[in-house]
Amino acid sequence: MDCKRYSNYIFDFDGTLMDTSAGILATIRATIDTMGLPSRSEGQCRSIIGIRTDEAGHHLYPKIHIDDEEFARVFRSIYPGMQAQYPATPFAGVLSCLKAMKEQGGRLAIASSRRRDSIFQFLRQLGIEGWFQIVVGAEDVVKGKPNPDPVLKILDEMGWDAQGTLVVGDADVDILMGNAAGCDTCAVTYGNGSEESLQAARPTFTIHSFPDLDPDLGA
Repeated sequence: MDCKRYSNYIFDFDGTLMDTSAGILATIRATIDTMGLPSRSEGQCRSIIGIRTDEAGHHLYPKIHIDDEEFARVFRSIYPGMQAQYPATPFAGVLSCLKAMKEQGGRLAIASSRRRDSIFQFLRQLGIEGWFQIVVGAEDVVKGKPNPDPVLKILDEMGWDAQGTLVVGDADVDILMGNAAGCDTCAVTYGNGSEESLQAARPTFTIHSFPDLDPDLGA
């Protein structure tokens, strides 16, 4: 695909820019064990990566009553230790491609279900905090993904046109969010979402590695 047709790019974070899955999955499993909940497969656990932590419990257990606040509290108490044990890294080609996009005049943003301070912690560690014009985290909108509010907030605050904006993500909720906001969408298959669920969300494009956004950008 040729991403030069877009002026603005809104990226999901976990599973799209950063490979954070090992720490998150370990935390989900530990949260399940701590709360004495029924076990869930890796695929089921991956399916809630991209959902706000405050809403994750009932998505993981739709048929039984789950205290979402308690699930989130336990998750957050465990996550720092797991994050240290399983360090996150950018996916292949992400940093070089983002740099090239920015140098070519692309305007970059992040719309994530992760809390904003946690996103900035990663961005500062990578030295790319200044590459993004706006970062919208879980606490910045009333309704999270798949609701379009995170994208609409970015478009409104930055004065960006939806038709000139591409939303990129690894989960069906990312694609549904972007579609509902009137943007074109790009599904990445290397993250946490299954290709079946991504295609069901009807992305405009599908890519299998980050540099596929534009081969001219290089890896």
